[in-house]
Amino acid sequence: MRKLTYFIGATIDGFIADRDGGYDFFPVGEDVVAHLVAEYPETLPTHLAPHMGVGPDTEFRHFDTVVMGRATYEPGMREGFANPYGHLRSYVVTETITESPDPAVTLIAGDPIAKVRELKAEPGGKGIWLAGGGRLAGSLIDEIDELVIKTYPVLIGSGIPMMSGVFGAHAFTHTGGTVLAGGTSVATYRRT
Repeated sequence: MRKLTYFIGATIDGFIADRDGGYDFFPVGEDVVAHLVAEYPETLPTHLAPHMGVGPDTEFRHFDTVVMGRATYEPGMREGFANPYGHLRSYVVTETITESPDPAVTLIAGDPIAKVRELKAEPGGKGIWLAGGGRLAGSLIDEIDELVIKTYPVLIGSGIPMMSGVFGAHAFTHTGGTVLAGGTSVATYRRT
């Protein structure tokens, strides 16, 4: 069975964006970019990847599919990138976008849990990247097999939490991590 990984960037106080959805306060330096290129090149937007040294023959080690919420998807769409991760199968969970702006982007208007379970049950393939946002992650908590959290050395006090909703405690085991030169830590957790 394929696993669902919530791979996300957050502040020390657990926010993935400010109240308005902005995230330009994250100190994404050369160390973070180098780590992403080396370890998670498939998480770089298709239009930026070549400028960061990720070529068409780069092996994607972790994911072949991305699932994201509407608020995570829309900034790229507003900038003219209707399929920001064109190198992955792309799914957007939304009740407000009724027609996909790109034929390769599949909209999930109904139950995201059912669709994620269907994707996880597919034979073979790599994992599924849950790219955000917080409400979607909270609704999918029972399906998340792994967390990869890039914690940036910044506090913002309030904003969009890494995960929100009503759910009970879920135990995860720390399975690895590293601290990059600029102070960003990358930690991996597996569902216990």
